[in-house]
Amino acid sequence: MAIIGGGLSGLATAAKLHRLDASIQLVLFERGDRAGGVIHSEQVGPFLIDHGADMFSTKPSAALDFCRELGLEDQLIEPQLTGRGARIVRNGKLVPIPDGFVVMRATQLWPMLTTPLLSLRGKLRFLLERWVKPAKDGEDESIAAFVRRRMGVEVLDRIVAPLSAGIYTADVTKLSMQTTMRAVASMESKYGSLAKATAIRRRKGEDSVERNSTGARYGQFRAFKGGMIDLIQGLAETLPSGSIKLTCPVDSIRPHGEGWIVSEAGTDHSFDHVIVAVPPFSASELLNDVVPKAAAELRMIESASTAIVVLAVSAKDIQRPVKTFGFVVPLSEQRRILAGSFASQKFSGRAPEDHVLIRVFIGGAMQSEFLKKSDDELIQIAREELSDLIGLTGNPVVTRVVHWKQAMPQYHVGHGDRVRIIDEDIDGVPGLSYLSNALHGVGITPVIQQADHVAREVVSRFTPSGDSANSKGIG
Repeated sequence: MAIIGGGLSGLATAAKLHRLDASIQLVLFERGDRAGGVIHSEQVGPFLIDHGADMFSTKPSAALDFCRELGLEDQLIEPQLTGRGARIVRNGKLVPIPDGFVVMRATQLWPMLTTPLLSLRGKLRFLLERWVKPAKDGEDESIAAFVRRRMGVEVLDRIVAPLSAGIYTADVTKLSMQTTMRAVASMESKYGSLAKATAIRRRKGEDSVERNSTGARYGQFRAFKGGMIDLIQGLAETLPSGSIKLTCPVDSIRPHGEGWIVSEAGTDHSFDHVIVAVPPFSASELLNDVVPKAAAELRMIESASTAIVVLAVSAKDIQRPVKTFGFVVPLSEQRRILAGSFASQKFSGRAPEDHVLIRVFIGGAMQSEFLKKSDDELIQIAREELSDLIGLTGNPVVTRVVHWKQAMPQYHVGHGDRVRIIDEDIDGVPGLSYLSNALHGVGITPVIQQADHVAREVVSRFTPSGDSANSKGIG
């Protein structure tokens, strides 16, 4: 069996397959010189730097369950207890997110009425949400349209948009409610308003964690002591020796009889099943002659780029320290950064106690022009912005600039329909599977959930009566 792509999608699928049936012969082709894709960690002296995601959610439990299954649970750590919470820049100051506000829903009323993020007019408009008529059932709309319609422009621009951009690096006027915030959209559909849904959930005790957004909610996340690279290494180590082929770009795939031919560096390899686990544009090129309808839809999925500027600084050089995990920046503030994360505040072991490790995010869908600048210019931008926001002075001890080009798929309005076409077209071809973070959720947990689904589906196809995979000739 061939797996094309050695990022988290491909690696997790390979590990799942091997654990479900160790007799399956796996070959994973990765064009780069290492596995893991955007997940990587680097130790620079006493500083541990994550280049991509630095934690994962335990809700749903797919990622945590797999860590337990792989024997990695003892390597996991929770966020530190002090400083839990995040802030939003408002008029150049870092203002706490209203307690109990989770992405786009307020689980507590009083913090919304007292926050300096909103004017009196904005607060009154927020209170009217209870009486706003719901949209038509199942109708997709943008996050911006949903929030503006239900809670007003200020809640959108000053709270929801920067929080959403911090997750998706996206344009909220295009981002789909049904595929990024389906649970919230369903609350409107079921209860008529978010206020009514929240009141009912409060009575049932269903919002107890969300109501404490500065504390308990952060307990739902985990990181690795040695950085997220520990997850990648843990997955790779479960696979048979030699099954991961690095610097092996796949040129094409084509059906051949009841199997497949995978062409890599001019050499043809035969397999019974092919799993494509690369970003949508690359996948569209591989799949164009096999599933043209799916390939056309994959080409329509846009992706955003970002740069992460990492600064290790002396704690004494921060004149206005903020004991929080990070902050996000609304576009209305007209700044040159999207967000900042105090990595050493979030997790232990990232920096010495007298230093702070900061990750600054630049670019995304709305500020891509900054990504044309040199690394030195990006570092200077980060330093200037942090100087203004937290009083950063002096010279960093360590600097790094990490570029992720076209790494964040954009779930635009209509994404759900697009995904259904892709899935149906590929499902109709025996021996072919596709997964990536461009379809059913971004982030580590949704990707591992997809990997589990694909692995089980593949094994069930070859072992419908419980026969061994090997007896069916998977290779």
